[in-house]
Amino acid sequence: NVLILGCRGVGVETAKNLILSNVGSVTVWDPTPARSEDRGANFYLAEQSVGNPRDAECLAQLKTLNPYCKVDILRAKEASLPACLGEDNVLSTGRGYSAVVVTEILPRATLTALNGQARKNGIGFMLALNMGVTTSMFSDFGPSHTITDEDGEPTQMLAMANVEVITATGIVKVSGCKEGDKLVVLTLASEHNLQDGDMVSLDDMRGSLASYNGKQLKVKRYGVLSPTDAKVDLKDVAVKEMLKNSTAEVMDNFTKQYEHYKKEFESSGAAGNFKQREITLFNRLCLILEDGTSVDTWTDYSSGGLVNSVKPTLTKEYKSLEETLVYTPNPQMMDQEAWHVGEGCWIHIALHAALRFHETKDRWPRLLDKADAKEFADLALAASEEQRKLEGACWLQKVEWGFPSGEPTENLASLSARLERFSLLFASELTGLCAFLGGAVAQEVIKKTGKFLPMEQWLHHDDACLVCEGKDMGRYAGTRYGYQAAVLGPDFMEAIAKQHIFLVGCGALGCEYLKGLALMGACISPDSKLVVTDMDRIEVSNLSRQFLFRQADVGSPKSVTAAGVVKRWNPSLQIEALEKGVGTTSEDFFNDAFWSSKDLCWNALDNVVARKYTDRCCLWYGLPLLESGTLGTKCNSDVFMPNLTKSYNDGVESDANETQIAMCTLRSFPYLPLHCIEFAKQSYFSDYMEFAPQQYESFRNDPAGFFEQLSAMSEAEQFKALTMIKSFIEYQKMAKVDFNTCIKIAFDHYCKDFITSILDLVHTCDQIQKSTGKDFWTGTKRRPVKANWDPKTPPAEALEYLYATANCYAFIFKVPYLRKRKEFEKCVIALNLKMPEWSPPSGEAKVDTEEDAGEKVDAAAIEAMQAELYAFDRKGLQPCQAHDFEKDDDTNFHIDFLTVGTNLRAANYDIKPSERAHVKVTAGRIIPALATTTAMICGLVDMEFMKLVKGLHKTEDALDKFYNANINLATGLQAMNMFRPEPALKKQTKLTVLPEYTSWEKVVVEGEMSLKQLIEHLERKHDAKVHRLFPAGDDKLCLYDHTQKDKLEWSIDIGECGKVVVEPEGPVYSAWPQLRMAVQMLGKVPEGPARNNFINQARAAAKSLQAVKDSFSMRFNGPVSSAYVGVARPPDSDVEKRQYFDAVLRSRQYIALQAHVVNSKGEDAELPLIRYNCDTKTC
Repeated sequence: NVLILGCRGVGVETAKNLILSNVGSVTVWDPTPARSEDRGANFYLAEQSVGNPRDAECLAQLKTLNPYCKVDILRAKEASLPACLGEDNVLSTGRGYSAVVVTEILPRATLTALNGQARKNGIGFMLALNMGVTTSMFSDFGPSHTITDEDGEPTQMLAMANVEVITATGIVKVSGCKEGDKLVVLTLASEHNLQDGDMVSLDDMRGSLASYNGKQLKVKRYGVLSPTDAKVDLKDVAVKEMLKNSTAEVMDNFTKQYEHYKKEFESSGAAGNFKQREITLFNRLCLILEDGTSVDTWTDYSSGGLVNSVKPTLTKEYKSLEETLVYTPNPQMMDQEAWHVGEGCWIHIALHAALRFHETKDRWPRLLDKADAKEFADLALAASEEQRKLEGACWLQKVEWGFPSGEPTENLASLSARLERFSLLFASELTGLCAFLGGAVAQEVIKKTGKFLPMEQWLHHDDACLVCEGKDMGRYAGTRYGYQAAVLGPDFMEAIAKQHIFLVGCGALGCEYLKGLALMGACISPDSKLVVTDMDRIEVSNLSRQFLFRQADVGSPKSVTAAGVVKRWNPSLQIEALEKGVGTTSEDFFNDAFWSSKDLCWNALDNVVARKYTDRCCLWYGLPLLESGTLGTKCNSDVFMPNLTKSYNDGVESDANETQIAMCTLRSFPYLPLHCIEFAKQSYFSDYMEFAPQQYESFRNDPAGFFEQLSAMSEAEQFKALTMIKSFIEYQKMAKVDFNTCIKIAFDHYCKDFITSILDLVHTCDQIQKSTGKDFWTGTKRRPVKANWDPKTPPAEALEYLYATANCYAFIFKVPYLRKRKEFEKCVIALNLKMPEWSPPSGEAKVDTEEDAGEKVDAAAIEAMQAELYAFDRKGLQPCQAHDFEKDDDTNFHIDFLTVGTNLRAANYDIKPSERAHVKVTAGRIIPALATTTAMICGLVDMEFMKLVKGLHKTEDALDKFYNANINLATGLQAMNMFRPEPALKKQTKLTVLPEYTSWEKVVVEGEMSLKQLIEHLERKHDAKVHRLFPAGDDKLCLYDHTQKDKLEWSIDIGECGKVVVEPEGPVYSAWPQLRMAVQMLGKVPEGPARNNFINQARAAAKSLQAVKDSFSMRFNGPVSSAYVGVARPPDSDVEKRQYFDAVLRSRQYIALQAHVVNSKGEDAELPLIRYNCDTKTC
């Protein structure tokens, strides 16, 4: 139960976030009559709310956010607020308050009493204040607060590879262990990060050890003494392999090494002690049995076992508001550089002055009142002098690198001006800062549960560059924009009203940004526009964080619904809602005219691909880009500005939440549910539903382009592509593909993946076991069992697999779905599907067990399949479409396919099955968004938007006026960081003419010319050789490749007697694999039909080579635009894509190109993107 005092911007934001977070209840108190200016930050106040109590006016809307959270107002006088904290049956819940949040400053006596009562009753006390461009936050969880999870990071799950009971020798190093002690040593499948004394819980223990499942035990690190001169490197491949052996074998190796070096030292007669060091083996742990159980019990271990780390609890003590107001010598700042020089000190003193001002005048400083400001500054300076006499107190002293010096600050005049500014804007608030505070303090409230680390205890922020020097509200005085105009000035208000903004995405981030834009008065001029687009529809799961939506909106478009809500808040908002995706498939709508009309792009996206695309657009059109993202309690924001900062695409993209799993583990030896999910996603779905149809369509539409693309793949990828294309052709040999064919394809996969491959693996590994005499199925290697099949009574899990898989293939082959289960089951039984007869694999028994082991393929088999496909007549092949993964569409069978595939594989390996929701979250890489994190980061981005509107990116030292952020609300002040954007990344070209460039730059070429002239122009201008020229961003297509010029010198000459001369042999045979065999056979086969067949093959290759030469010459000597159209335009058979391509091309007056070049030394070099200006309408 949470009590929120104050219902201006910070108060309503805090209430909204806590209600969405589903706390027990939220009670708000603010009987103050609403003012017009309050509507600049409180989105639930309407025009008719002015003059009525703020809390009552917000109540109805707050209640609609979450029907499971009780919401009401507190009817009490200000003086009685401390006593209200003693209530023990808040809103009939049978419990008292857990936390109180003060969101509007109260008199010192009231604040002190509230904090004292909260500490007395074990209630969390938080303070969150916005005063102009300054914010202050305070957190107090009382004299004793227990934290059960200090960082929110997932615990480690470690698989046991072995368990042994060993007797400690002299080189064994385990804390508290002596020589001769018996130890239970766990060998783990991966390294741990546990410390001595950490707790773990055990799971998946088997046999006589099953009683340990769910038990918590202490562990200690396991180490050994090693001679220093041995220089053992645990990262060395040989050492890592050695450590996979049993602990007994490992200790035998270390003992021999130790004795060898010690003997050498003793025989050398060297002075001093024998040098040795302790090495911790991070793939081992020592179990501490404190329940009196004999260690010998653990000799029964055979296989299995999971170790789950358990987080330790912490107990912390926090100081009172009254004490910390005085004794916080250098309060923390969001900007760490500002904290280093003590910027928080003047804000802390300003709060003192505000409280003292109220004590003397019984009111707070008035908005833009210069007399109040002068008096306020004097009070602050006096307070500083008083506290200077107190040891450890906060006062206006010089701070260096975060450490108070004890010397008075030298810039007192500057500080005095800041204190006056603080007073002038004390009464105002900005919606962005309110959102920031409301998100951060709401998350702080949730920490009352013991989850996450609270702040220590004050946090300030100040963004002075936003303040307008004029201090005049102009015509905005007394309006909903009054506070904003007081801070940023009337000129800013005129500028923000005329903005043209493109907001991409309308989920959790997008809802917050729309709220901010509506409250700020952006895009309210008739000639302005805010365009928001999102393809998604509202789902029930969205309602807990996308606060513009309600239950009745489920199924409606996000963009349209959200636009309607904010339009009702601000009827002047010029907003257009679209349901279009932004990407390479919508460039006919989001064209040059669209992008060129915008002032900036604002991303509210949840995936890297889309972010990279919009960033590329902003680079091309020279637009600022506002970017942000959330990951649970973690969030970040970036502002990208033309020619000033690095771009999003300049960053190195990584996903710290993904841990690489060895492919051999995924392919053959899984032991965790995660392994089954990852394999289902990577191998089953990606290969069958995406990769296979993509390769098939490439071959069907453009064989020459396919084989050129094929040569760039690894051998394993080539083999996979060719095999899958052949299988797609096989599916069509009997008849046109229908739904029954899709069932048969699904059944083939079922047999191969869950029966045949399992039988093959077991047979192979059993053979290895027999030949080596060593038990193969040990540690994490589980002996799998095959799935079952009965054609008359198919198992339920098999039917589920066939149902999902067949419907996925129905999409791929464009045949109607069969969704009716009973009808589907009848079809399966009627087909009488029989398992193919299994026979053991022939050849030497081998299986990949190495982490980097890849699939081994036969190069000859690849060449044979290539030749077969070269000769294949593609006429009559059915078109297909890739089934690109989409986690949020429950009608497309994707998650159904992954879930049943995951659990069939789990059943093969005796691994726990996974729930559908867990598979969706894991395979879809879903990290649930939190309302608190989202609101906080969006508020900070709103402030950066204001700076762009203000034009600060066009001023001197622009980068020093903007902030990026990287914040984790789970870890207190350890990760609350705001910092300046990185300058534009200078890329080294290795070219003397153009040594460096940034992503914002382009090479511009004017006027139509031939491809040959363009290549020569680029080479001459940049003193480089062009190796490849291709459409920007798509190097699979190629306008020019220098190797194509080499083909002009190739020849396939066929004499009258059938003798074939090939020059040069290697490259020609590589391009036409079937030619090699034809030439060889022509030297052996006598006259007759067979010989004629081989001659015809040679002639076909020669004809093909001549066609390649002619095609290249025509393209090379023809216009660049024609060359571009020739390679980039889709084939005639794909009418829709062809029309789209033409529409996009006609809307532009240029072609975007990219070149791979080498410099005069033959080194790979770089050029910026090329804008080739020409009349595309004539193409």
